[in-house]
Amino acid sequence: MQDLGSTQHFNVQVEPETGVKVVLSSVFEALNEKGYNPVNQIVGYIMSGDPTYITSHNNARSLIMKVERDELVEELLTQYIRNNGWL
Repeated sequence: MQDLGSTQHFNVQVEPETGVKVVLSSVFEALNEKGYNPVNQIVGYIMSGDPTYITSHNNARSLIMKVERDELVEELLTQYIRNNGWL
């Protein structure tokens, strides 16, 4: 039987930051290290869905494929709006 005289503590584990921001950052860095224009390559991937736009260096290709392309667009647009003070 539960002790009703004490307050129970419920702890929701916050997921470590492995979201879209981290993926984009890692992919951007890997593309840059290999000498590619990261913006052009990421746009190519988002528009076509062809993973060969992304280098396999530092596992960037498999990393970006774990994120839906619409999530990438959403994150990029959200950051753009925030950086321009619209949010």
